[in-house]
Amino acid sequence: MADDAAVVRFGDDESCGLVLTTDVITPIVDDAATFGAIAACNALSDVYAMGGTPRYVLNLAFFPDDALPLSVLREILCGAAEICAQAGALVVGGHTVRDAEPKFGLAVTGEVQRAQMWSNTGARAGQALVLTKALGTGVIGSAIRAGSASAEEIDAAVASMTTLNRGAMVCARRVRVSSATDVTGFGLLGHLRNILRGSALAARLRMESLPALPGVLAKIRADKVPGGTRANLRFVSRWLAYEGAEDPARTLLAADAQTSGGLLLCVDAEDADALVGELIGAGLPARRIGELLAPSEGLAAQTMILDYGGS
Repeated sequence: MADDAAVVRFGDDESCGLVLTTDVITPIVDDAATFGAIAACNALSDVYAMGGTPRYVLNLAFFPDDALPLSVLREILCGAAEICAQAGALVVGGHTVRDAEPKFGLAVTGEVQRAQMWSNTGARAGQALVLTKALGTGVIGSAIRAGSASAEEIDAAVASMTTLNRGAMVCARRVRVSSATDVTGFGLLGHLRNILRGSALAARLRMESLPALPGVLAKIRADKVPGGTRANLRFVSRWLAYEGAEDPARTLLAADAQTSGGLLLCVDAEDADALVGELIGAGLPARRIGELLAPSEGLAAQTMILDYGGS
């Protein structure tokens, strides 16, 4: 239910599935090659969120060739190709459409052992929630467009968005992870809600534990919040419950619409600290951010308790 990609059986080997997904985004940075790299990371992420490995990709380009030189399109394709090479995925073709606004993404085919597939229906009460990347790319992207992002803020966001989720997936394979999703346009709360809906669970988030990119919380407190982030928060508000004194900036951080965000992993509680340590050792700003709860009297499925009592 609302999984990040489709998984279909193929051929006579029912143990292996094809992972099929596609994603297209508009530019979030000015540099064309960097935009291509971010778009490729973003599209490939859905395969990693299913526990799979990307194998083949098709480029999907929408480009105003009457307004921009074709050299810009070549740079976009080169940036994407570098990321696909890092992922071990082969670019086998694609399609270009003339459009007034540049857009780029990939159609991705991957593979996964069906017994090892992560689905939104596989989470269990008592498991810990681990997030592998910092939040805030939506806020920083908006600041880049407004010309108000510092070089440090841009560099940190770009480094995060061009980091493949492959390393996080490999680390998670070594412990008891039963469900996962990648945090993208619906924000942390929206994607967590998909897991809770699919697995008929509730959750508690330790709001002080949420990792944020440099400058993000200050921008939110200065009311520099993109419309997509506010729309995300409005959508999930019916499933939110609050404990402690709310920090509105952290609430918006949890709803921030991400591009090429990290993986949200549902891991057995006794494995969570070891997983976080391994992820940090791999250079990822991973945090244990909460736990999954069984519904009970007074606690409906899909409820997300935002706990501001401390980490």
